[in-house]
Amino acid sequence: MNVAKSGYRVFSANSTAACTELAKKITERLGVELGKSVVFQEPNRETRVDVKESVRGQTIFIIQTIPRDVNTAIMELLIMAYALKTSCAKNIIGVIPYFPYSKQCKMRKRGSIVCKLLASMLAKAGLTHIITMDLHQKEIQGFFSFPVDNLRASPFLIQYIQEEIPDYRNAIIVAKSPAAAKRAQSYAERLRLGLAVIHGEAQCAESDMADGRHSPPCVRNTTGHTGLELPSGKQQAPFPGIELPIMMAKEKPPITVVGDVGGRIAIIVDDIIDDVGDFVAAAEILKERGAYKIYIMATHGLLSADAPRLIEESAIDEVVVTNTVPHEVQKLQCPKIKTVDVSMILAEAIRRIHNGESMAYLFRNITVDD
Repeated sequence: MNVAKSGYRVFSANSTAACTELAKKITERLGVELGKSVVFQEPNRETRVDVKESVRGQTIFIIQTIPRDVNTAIMELLIMAYALKTSCAKNIIGVIPYFPYSKQCKMRKRGSIVCKLLASMLAKAGLTHIITMDLHQKEIQGFFSFPVDNLRASPFLIQYIQEEIPDYRNAIIVAKSPAAAKRAQSYAERLRLGLAVIHGEAQCAESDMADGRHSPPCVRNTTGHTGLELPSGKQQAPFPGIELPIMMAKEKPPITVVGDVGGRIAIIVDDIIDDVGDFVAAAEILKERGAYKIYIMATHGLLSADAPRLIEESAIDEVVVTNTVPHEVQKLQCPKIKTVDVSMILAEAIRRIHNGESMAYLFRNITVDD
């Protein structure tokens, strides 16, 4: 279909062939051709983008899947968007199934909210709308100065459970932490299954330092500066701070399972599976509690570092992820990894946005907590 008939163009901003597979599937479903452009890395690792056709006055969709080289993918997207903006495109809509840096959406000690920075960069580059899927926190939508459509992968994962897991009626949905309980409850209600929650954590975890539970130190410092005098003449607490009550260090109990998983199929649901250490530990606990099969369902399968090997050697029977992130190499390393295609909903979102149709149909039967 040419641009005169479709009225929009779809481009891929990825420079690697593996990352363009999702874009090809989406364009096939839409019945359009992928826009002509060249994205490549210079010998000095600078990113260069050349748009090979006119986009003046057109609505452009940029599909960008995020590989392991996250920062390069971000620069490709920013430069592509800016190139289209300076070429007088009417609207530039980013289709970013997995939004990078979404875990860095809260202030951590003296860190920064990188997700907010990325949102500002995308707006400055020229994007006017974003289509994404299962943001790590829904509040991230508030970082943007333009509309964000946060699609859900749960209908596809629920369909996989119903069609591919034998005797799924004997399953129980598991949240690997209390923070994931709302998502797990949403799955459990739609599948008419029970719910279990893994509570607590391994002692001496690295997160003890990351979340600041041992800060401030409990020891009071009463030496040094003698303090400042107020007009009342009362002696103040030693400088530089106010003397505060001793704060109790935050503690979590050892790992326990709230709910009966004995003789059941345990299905752990989450939005991202990256470092699989927590999932492997959760699988071991569930096995000890009597679960005879363990599945993991996640939208974004980043599967970094040694994740395939750890999954293969673990008690996990199957890991099911969508194709929002390319992971063909990991599938070759670990046959337990399965893929669910979500190109259908992304293509339908593009079609509806271009035609000015309501997006409500794509969110039918989706709960607020999903």
